[in-house]
Amino acid sequence: MIQIEICAPGRVSAENAKAGGAQRIELCENLNIGGTTPSIDDVQYCVHELHLRTHVLLRPRGGDFCYDDEEYKQILDDIRRCKEAGAQCVVVGFLTADGQVDIERTKAAVKVAEGMEVTFHRAFDRVEDPYEALEDVIACGCHRILTSGCKPTAEEGIEVLKELVRRSNGRIKILAGSGVTPENAVRIVSETGVKEIHGSCKRIDCKGVAVTDSGKVRQLISNLKDYE
Repeated sequence: MIQIEICAPGRVSAENAKAGGAQRIELCENLNIGGTTPSIDDVQYCVHELHLRTHVLLRPRGGDFCYDDEEYKQILDDIRRCKEAGAQCVVVGFLTADGQVDIERTKAAVKVAEGMEVTFHRAFDRVEDPYEALEDVIACGCHRILTSGCKPTAEEGIEVLKELVRRSNGRIKILAGSGVTPENAVRIVSETGVKEIHGSCKRIDCKGVAVTDSGKVRQLISNLKDYE
């Protein structure tokens, strides 16, 4: 069965995702800059009120993934808060200045997160060598990688995604994301072999803000169910 994760930038989007039939979300804020850490109140709401499997993006700012010591400490503190709130997974990513996975920091984050899953997010798409990075992330103990195959969208990254699935050989989950729609999800899944897919299913509301659209979520789920 294909696991579907809906990117939900805020509480309203999480509610819309659930209304569309989603059971799992990646909760974040500020999707316009690639996503940042949501409030702990929203994490608790999604876990305990909406009863969604809640994966929480932990990213203190937009921009690169080379954090200073204070930013890194903040991420570790946020991991602890998410664990206390009952979140099932945290979503993090750490790179070095030369485009490598920051192994030391990633391993430390996985250790702090013990009891939760850890997804290495799309910082992965900025690495110099995705196949070397795959092995590094596996060695760090992460449970999955969210990636578009190092291309702007997952559809463009199909060939790399397919190779990541082959090389991972079940040692880590490959979660295909970026530009995933109800219309192209089946192609991405069928041509890459991924078992997990990540889509925002977003629309722009009257204030010009991106929010999850429950109808698109419903259609994405339906299309993938029909494929299975």
